[in-house]
This record gives sequence, structure tokens and C-alpha cells, in this order.
Amino acid sequence: MTKSSTRKLLDDCFLHDRDRLTHEAALALLRKRVSIVTATEIVPLAQVANRILAQPARAASPVPAHTNSAVDGYGFAAQDYDPANGCEFELCGRSAAGHPLQSTPKDGAAIRIFTGAVVPSALDTVVMQEDVDLFERGGQTFVRVPAGLKPGANVRLAGEDVAADTPLMEPGAIIRAQDVAGLASIGLSEVSCFKPLQVAVFSTGDEVIRPGMPLALGQVYDANAPMLLALVAATGAQAHDLGVLPDDPAALEAALLKAATQYDAIITSGGASRGEEDHLITTLDKIGKRHMWQLAIKPGRPMSFGQIGNCVMLGLPGNPVAVFVTFLLYVWPMLRRLGGAHWPEPTILKLPADFAMPARKTGRREFLRGILRLDGSGQLHAGKFGRDGSGLITGLRAADGLIEIPEDVKAIAPGDLVLFIPFSEYGILGK
Repeated sequence: MTKSSTRKLLDDCFLHDRDRLTHEAALALLRKRVSIVTATEIVPLAQVANRILAQPARAASPVPAHTNSAVDGYGFAAQDYDPANGCEFELCGRSAAGHPLQSTPKDGAAIRIFTGAVVPSALDTVVMQEDVDLFERGGQTFVRVPAGLKPGANVRLAGEDVAADTPLMEPGAIIRAQDVAGLASIGLSEVSCFKPLQVAVFSTGDEVIRPGMPLALGQVYDANAPMLLALVAATGAQAHDLGVLPDDPAALEAALLKAATQYDAIITSGGASRGEEDHLITTLDKIGKRHMWQLAIKPGRPMSFGQIGNCVMLGLPGNPVAVFVTFLLYVWPMLRRLGGAHWPEPTILKLPADFAMPARKTGRREFLRGILRLDGSGQLHAGKFGRDGSGLITGLRAADGLIEIPEDVKAIAPGDLVLFIPFSEYGILGK
């Protein structure tokens, strides 16, 4: 495994506040300092979904390329039509998708036309076939068009979707399924994308073992690594499981130094505090640089951010709920930005609370596991998972998003508006 870029991270322009950083201060620091670290490559259109665009995608020609019919019907010139009374047109030709009319329509006549077929330049309006009557007169076929049709009806103009020589997408955009359709519509078979960020994932702790092994007294199955691998993959990065590190400073140092030469970012879970067996912070201070540690949030206070050489280092707490929350709030946007995307700003809803918090500790931002509920009138409410423990994975599975409680809120009563961040803002599908 080799790192995907030769670009270097800034290592001398970060602020380190010895006090706990607020949520907004932490985001501002990360948003300002994190930049793209990955190179680019050309990717076939069939493989670009969820990739990050590296070069502008421009339309060389208009979309649609030709003025065409939106329905099966009959085309005519609006100037020959009486919208108050309707009128009759002689039929003089046929235009089908891929088979345009080869001659110029007769003045005052109509043509048979099908969905997607080119509308001749002399015509500008199409009536749906189910709205007309056909009849014969003097051996010639005529179409009777009813009154009330507007000029330009059922016609798609050339360039009405995308004008020629305009940018369809800009660098930093995440390519979604509908964007793939847009790129195909302007004739692109491949585009320049940023290479996927390479992210190493470690768990730490002598008590942590992998699922499938027998569980001894005092041990716990590693739920963090499988969750982080899935979360990292959802950002468009490539996650690499490097196992569980013991509570041994020398082993931790050796593993981190090796990974830092091979990956763009390292994510660890556990060992992020200052306990006797928590060695991550002291090891990072020894072999790298620590730019952020200790946040005024719940859960996730001991999250750290730094670097080892040119590799981003992200130390997450050990409890699964805190890992999940800090990943969404801070690691998700960081990995997107490091991988070439714009810094994502989640859409935050304001919903009436379906719970009460009569008194809460102020001075820290709190993120609750929120559950969406509809009342009898169809109003959406934000409910709270009943238990707040940071080790309760059940709450993550039950939740639809995070309820964000700002630092200065002293209490919440039912009906108060609260901030709600849907998990869908982080690419997580609903239940």
C-alpha cells in the first residue's frame, strides 16, 4: 500500500487550545486547516458513482441537442393555429425518434411526430395524439386539433436542460446516480476524479478482541472497527482494517509510524484519554503533532486530531456511541475534504421536542440519539432514545439522527424546538 499523493499537510499553522474546544471552534479549526491530499485519475463513467470530481465537466453541445417532441402526437406551427376555435391540418410527413423528417413541411400543414423525435424548425407546437381526430378528405389525411392549446406545447427546446459550453459540475462535487446521468447526457464516457483516500483503522486495548473469538472475563468484542470500516467506506474513501493494538506504548508507536508512511489518514478508537493505560496522546505527542484534543461535547470529549509526518491522525473515544457521533460530526467532513470534496455542511432541521430535559449541564454541546415521530396531525417531532449511555449500540440502531443541544440551553420542555441532524446527511440509509 502506498499513499495516494505527494502533497503535504501543513504542520505549523494549527492552534492548540489547552482548554476544551467548543464544537463550533473545533469545526472552524478543521474547516480552515484541512485540505485535499489525494491525487487524480481518469475514471470510466460506469465507475464514477460516489466519486469526487476533480476537473470541471462542461457541455460541449446543448442538451437536448435538438428541439424535440415530449409526446406522441402531431406537430404544427402555432401561427397557423386558432387557439379559440381549434383547426384542421393536412398531414404531410412523419418524424420519429432517430428518424427525423427529411423534407420541409408544407406551409399550414402538420406532421405525425413521436416522443423524442426532432421537431422541424418551421414547427413549434405538438398536440397529444389522444386529443385529436383524424379524417379523410379528397384522398388526403387531415388532423382536427381542438381549441385551447398553447404555443410551444409539448415541445422540448434544444438546450433547455443544459446550454452549450456551460459547466455541468464543478470540482469537489460528489457524483451521485443522477449526476452520472447528467454526465452521460453531455457525451462524457470518462471524467477526472480524485483518487480514493486511503484510511487505516485501528482498535486499541488489551480487553478488545475480534468477533468470532471466545469471550473471556473482562474482554469485549470489537464493535468499533467494523462500524468505522462501514462509515469510512460511506465517505468514498477506502478503509483498511489494521487490527487491534495492545496497551503497549512501544507497539503502538511502531504500528502508527509504519501506517503513517502507507496511508493518508489513520483512525483509532480507544486510548484517547489520559488514563494510566491510555497511551495514544503521549505517543502522538512523541512521534507526531497534536493539533486538537479535548472537546466540550457529550459524547466524545477526548477526541484528538493531529498528524504523523504527512498522515492525518484521528483519535476517537472507545465507547461505540462516542465513536459514531464524533465520526459523523468531525471525521466525516474531514475525510470528504481530504479526498477532494467541498467541506460538507449538514442540513439541520428544527423540530418540536417529544421529550423533556428539566435541567441539564450547560457549557458543553450535547448530541442525543434522536427518533423521528409523527403525531396525529402529521407533525414531525424529535423524540429521544430512552437511555444515554455511550456504550449502548441499541440507541444508535433505533435512532434516525442526532438531536443537537447547544451549550447554553438549560432545559428542554415538550414542544420546544430542537436541532435535528438526520443520519441521511451522512449517507446513512433510513431504517
